Amino acid sequence: MYALYRSIPEAEVIIAMEPEELAAKILFLLQAQQQNISPHNLENEIYNSTGPTYPQQSWDQVGQAIREALAWLVAQGLLVPARGQFSGSSWMTLSRRARAFADEGDFKAYRDAKMLDKEGLHSRISTPVWQAFVRGEYDVAVFLAMKAVEVAVKEASGLTDLLGVRLMRSAFHPQNGPLADQTVDEGERDARMNLFVGAIGSYKNPQSHRDVNLDNPREAIVTCH
Repeated sequence: MYALYRSIPEAEVIIAMEPEELAAKILFLLQAQQQNISPHNLENEIYNSTGPTYPQQSWDQVGQAIREALAWLVAQGLLVPARGQFSGSSWMTLSRRARAFADEGDFKAYRDAKMLDKEGLHSRISTPVWQAFVRGEYDVAVFLAMKAVEVAVKEASGLTDLLGVRLMRSAFHPQNGPLADQTVDEGERDARMNLFVGAIGSYKNPQSHRDVNLDNPREAIVTCH
């Protein structure tokens, strides 16, 4: 794939890339070519001595990296059989979604959105949290999730006059908290209280009072779940 070689001429860079990273590069190169491709022919271009290519000792690893990237594109529905072809056939084309990506920022937002399973979120928060997440507004997604936790704890405990950290400390107080599980060891009850206090204190309270730059989708996913 001569366009790939011109874009990334260092074999070691290709080999070090994650499949989804290389997939993004290949996707936009294919988008620019505006033609169907054969994955087999695409890979074979790295072995073609009539044009620029990678060092022979790297062929196997570079070919493996390309196959993994193409497999990722297929698995995401971004590379599909061309017209008149069937699944597993040799000619492929970019899907409508793949053709709609304007730049790598669009691609990254799509890739990050696939990381959060909407069905795995509680029904009470799934739609607003997921919508914020796919827009790349990770701080908003986390705030909405933590706000829902606060409301649920308030309703379950009956402590309607408390908010934030004070609410969590009272609701889960190891000795007299209405939500403390008195059937378990006091140390576990104390840990549960600190878990809720830490979550609200770290992810809900700061964003209630100031702008918080949360740009890590993985951190947002863990918090939202």
